[in-house]
Amino acid sequence: MYNERTDPVEHVSHFNQRMAVHSKNEPLMCKVFPSNLWSVAMRWFDSLKAGSIDSFKELTQAFGSRFVTCRRAPRPLASLLSLSMKEGETLKTYSDRYWEMFNEIDGDFDYVAISTFKLGLPTEHCLRKSLTGKPVTNVRQLMDRIDKYKKVEKDQQQDKGKGKVIPQERSDFRSNRYNNNRPWRDFSGQSLPVAPQAVNIVFREPVHQVLEKIKREPYFKWPSKMSGDLLRRNQSLYCQYHQE
Repeated sequence: MYNERTDPVEHVSHFNQRMAVHSKNEPLMCKVFPSNLWSVAMRWFDSLKAGSIDSFKELTQAFGSRFVTCRRAPRPLASLLSLSMKEGETLKTYSDRYWEMFNEIDGDFDYVAISTFKLGLPTEHCLRKSLTGKPVTNVRQLMDRIDKYKKVEKDQQQDKGKGKVIPQERSDFRSNRYNNNRPWRDFSGQSLPVAPQAVNIVFREPVHQVLEKIKREPYFKWPSKMSGDLLRRNQSLYCQYHQE
């Protein structure tokens, strides 16, 4: 049905497609055509003077002239050059806007689509870098590449939406109250000032086993040896791990 707001040429094209098997029967085409018109267009059809239309072609030309103001003006090719991704805009939203505008341009400009879509992306965008490093040769390849990065973008958004699980803090015998109220002591028995914010590390396995696993890593550094007479040291201060 023609609602007096859409392109009259497009309406005639759709009508011809539906009536393709009767295209040679012009009287029938002329009689059926008004059945697809709404109020305003129907009043126009009823106002036609008797004998003023001699063929279906003349009917459609008169119809197009009457509703010419509803014609969809094709977008100029330059409109693609002014289209770019907005700050904070997703790749999906940008690509939807781009293809909507691209489809309103008459003509075959696939080669332009490949270059203008890439130029509309920010220089640091991963898809632009991909299209620069590995260019596509047709629109189908471009759309496949866009779909690939849209899926990546969607996964990243889903990951951001998930709340981070913060493990419950475990405490050992050195509670916060103990750390805040008592000074630390080194192996010599001297008191040391309390750090403004003490950090307690609780291992899930003995320390000597942890050291055994990481002792060959490049970032590992052996602690300096203890000074003084070995025989006069307090034996209760030794850990279970002995340096080789």
